[in-house]
Amino acid sequence: MPHHAPWRPEYRIGHEPLDRQHQAMLAQCERLGECCRVADAAERERSFDAAFAELEVLARAHFEAELALLAERGCAELEAHRADCEEFDFLVGEVATTGNFDRLELQRFITLWCIGHVAGAAPMLRDLLGDAAQATTQRPRAD
Repeated sequence: MPHHAPWRPEYRIGHEPLDRQHQAMLAQCERLGECCRVADAAERERSFDAAFAELEVLARAHFEAELALLAERGCAELEAHRADCEEFDFLVGEVATTGNFDRLELQRFITLWCIGHVAGAAPMLRDLLGDAAQATTQRPRAD
């Protein structure tokens, strides 16, 4: 069975763009799980590979956004976070591939990695962004 990646309230950072990106990554992991359930083997592989490529694009754009935000704020964790992002590139380029894993194993592996990223980044980003994150989620009042 595929591993599920539901969005949880504790993953919320309070910065709408990053929260949407995290949600999109987890939703794409769910989509990979759905692809694993496709009955026709050729269609299962085609749909999985397309969904996986989309996850890679989403993740890389997300990491760029996170790193830019951390750099802008002079965050001490910038280099450690950059290493996490580079780990993703290495994993999807060299390790977590259909040549090394079947697609179900790959879905489980990458889903757990994405959950770990989202859950691990949330507290650090909430602390870093503080009131600034809250300002991105509040709408001006119409008086």
